[in-house]
Amino acid sequence: MSELPLSAATVLFLAAAVIITFAGIRMAETADRLADRTGIGEALFGGVLLGGSTSIPGIVASMTAGAGGHAELAFSNAIGGIAAQTFFLAIADIVYRRANLEHAAASLTNLTQAGLLVSLLSLPFAAVTLPALSVAGVHPVSLLVFAGYVFGVRLAASAKQDPMWGPKRTSETRLDVPQEPKGGRRTVIRLFLRFAVLAALLAVAGYLTAVTGVAIADRTGLGQTLVGAFFTAISTSIPELVTTIAAVRRGALTLAVGGIIGGNMFDMLFIASADVAYREGSIYHAVSDLPYFLTALSILMTMVLMLGMLRRERYGIANIGFESALVMALYLGGVAAVVASGIG
Repeated sequence: MSELPLSAATVLFLAAAVIITFAGIRMAETADRLADRTGIGEALFGGVLLGGSTSIPGIVASMTAGAGGHAELAFSNAIGGIAAQTFFLAIADIVYRRANLEHAAASLTNLTQAGLLVSLLSLPFAAVTLPALSVAGVHPVSLLVFAGYVFGVRLAASAKQDPMWGPKRTSETRLDVPQEPKGGRRTVIRLFLRFAVLAALLAVAGYLTAVTGVAIADRTGLGQTLVGAFFTAISTSIPELVTTIAAVRRGALTLAVGGIIGGNMFDMLFIASADVAYREGSIYHAVSDLPYFLTALSILMTMVLMLGMLRRERYGIANIGFESALVMALYLGGVAAVVASGIG
């Protein structure tokens, strides 16, 4: 792959993006039905199973880049994906015309996951301020990321099972009401098999995205941060975009929001996994300042989103909440800053 000409690498890159788009659209429908049939619920199913499955291309891309010694690409792909997917949620808010999406899809589980995401995003900053330690080639903070994710999933599940408070119901609140009956063992098995096949397609496409992304970076002279944060991150995040839009159109609003926030939580495992795959030491100390700028931007965007879910504005600018307008402005400003720094 490293010897591919730019034209061939670009064609393969676009082909992988098409595969990701197709699989992502089908996943939204399958996930919505499984959330009903299994009784797991849209927020938890979206945050863990859908969010994790649609993140497969990204984790494969980051691990492949890390194993190849491309620390900057691996790290930027993970953080760039989180920023892009938060931006996608603002796009979904535009698509949903009845009210502010964060108002209509109010969920304690999603709020819990957003808070946990901010906690996980802070860990790379802790790692880079510490010595470049490694245990079997892995920085201890990476182990904390894995442990924090597992703890977060358990906490989100307990928030659903035994909530201590909940959002106020309004005329625009869309509750997570199953559209299909719970049960149907054969149907559930068939849906899970379809889900697994789609996940496998995403994994193959994620590998193609990583190796062709490296080739594009080499051939064009663009920095790995620029390619990772936008080219590979956005292409591997296409499943989140298409599943979110598809879920909104199906009326599965809690699934849409949960898929993005839970997927972002899962994306933090990209960095920890890339650190495991990166054999030249701590990945946190092998990258420039730009990936950390993207990390800070992702924290800021997530906090704005959390404030929007707490404030629950019904209508706002162009019929979207203030948080969506601000998230879009922050992301586009961040893109401009990284592009200017990367080119300069």
